[in-house]
Amino acid sequence: MSFRYASAINKPGFNPLGVQTSVTYYNLYSWGLNSSGQLGLTNTTNYSSPKQVGLNPTWLSTSGGTGFTAATQPNGTLWVWGLNSVGQLGLGNTTSYSSPKQLGTLTNWLKISCGYQHFVAVKTNGTLWSWGQNSSGQLGLGNLTSYSSPKQVGALTDWSNVVAGRNFTIAIKTNNSIWAWGNNSSGQLGQNNLTYYSSPKQVGSLTTWASVACGDRFSVAIKTNNTLWTWGRNGNGQLGQGTVSVDTSSPAQVGALTDWSVAEPSGTSSFSIKTNGTLWSWGNNGVGQLGLGNTTNTYYSPIQVGALTNWLQVSGGGYFAAAIKTNGTLWSWGNNGNGQLGLGDIINRSSPTQVGALTTWLGVAAGYDFTLAKE
Repeated sequence: MSFRYASAINKPGFNPLGVQTSVTYYNLYSWGLNSSGQLGLTNTTNYSSPKQVGLNPTWLSTSGGTGFTAATQPNGTLWVWGLNSVGQLGLGNTTSYSSPKQLGTLTNWLKISCGYQHFVAVKTNGTLWSWGQNSSGQLGLGNLTSYSSPKQVGALTDWSNVVAGRNFTIAIKTNNSIWAWGNNSSGQLGQNNLTYYSSPKQVGSLTTWASVACGDRFSVAIKTNNTLWTWGRNGNGQLGQGTVSVDTSSPAQVGALTDWSVAEPSGTSSFSIKTNGTLWSWGNNGVGQLGLGNTTNTYYSPIQVGALTNWLQVSGGGYFAAAIKTNGTLWSWGNNGNGQLGLGDIINRSSPTQVGALTTWLGVAAGYDFTLAKE
């Protein structure tokens, strides 16, 4: 949020053809800033510890943006809540909601991602959809018109995943090619220029990309050979290239290692997990968001967070992060001004701190200054 706009937790139980093979329901919890009802708790009260969304385990995957949230249920329905000032909830209006509202009646939503003020999604049939703010062409519809209900991006059915950044979007096709569109002021589209695009444009010609995620005007990605790549804004060293204030408008490899597994940007920081389960971070650290036990302002290259080898998932928020270990415990660190760390207070932490004592956490997604997790 996504600004790291938390990418959706992948949706299990579907084969590549979109046929549901199993059904698993999860409890969904939220905490942190709730000024627009983004926690889905029927109010606008901030909470500094996890609160369950709804009374029953009815959820599957989730994504948090800047003041709004989306989640899917195992039946393929899509639910949204929170800030809706420009129609980013896709409900055909601009009314904000503090409890989940179903978006239409369709049951084929697969991958979802909330951005700054726009939303993108992939359906089980491989089609790509977007809605919300479109001032930079971030919806990929060939125009700058905003929409308050879902619009299909082109007619192709080979989209695999999509992530929303701050006024730009990155997507991967089933052939492992990367495509980008929207704001390109810092080269975050990876096109070797600063030109904005209102329709999907391929990043280079390679078909070796495994995953991609968006931060605030920069992108991080991992190739199928487990190499790590970044591009876009670098004012805080968030590209991990050993430099600061040198933006890059085309993908550049971070070091030469081939053991990167997960890459997740935050607002002006980045996080990654290696195949050996170690956690790494770099970029802005003004409030301890890198988890290194200090607030040294900037690290230009990846540095290991502690010595543990049991990190499974990490998600970056505005100036904080949350992560899950292989033992099912949940950890958080960084800015906590709105209780987004879930630790029962509003005190910042510069090192990973366990959230409660549960060992049943299965996924976490950080919004700008709130957190969502399932168990």
